[in-house]
Amino acid sequence: MTNEDMQRFGKGGMDMALTSFGAWSKGAQAIAAEVVDYSKKTTECSVAAWEKLLGAKSLEKAMEVQSEYLKSSYEDFVAEATKLGELYVDLAKEAYGSFENTPAAPAK
Repeated sequence: MTNEDMQRFGKGGMDMALTSFGAWSKGAQAIAAEVVDYSKKTTECSVAAWEKLLGAKSLEKAMEVQSEYLKSSYEDFVAEATKLGELYVDLAKEAYGSFENTPAAPAK
């Protein structure tokens, strides 16, 4: 194994690591932004539901408001969980993609 082979192998490994780190960083930022947006939306919906609940004139209306809120919260949660799952899969694919093209170790 020549010094040139070792340098080429080392450069390939460094390139792979930087590419993988870039993919992880980009993916983590996308996931964090999605979680922040979801949290903000959830808080706004919760406040709106409380306002409706406090304005309810009867027990029936209060139960209706609560039921609507629970249903929409569940649907939003399922949609968000699906979206986050897709983001995690994309992150793994991008990060793994850099390892697929990794140069093999030079032969001895």
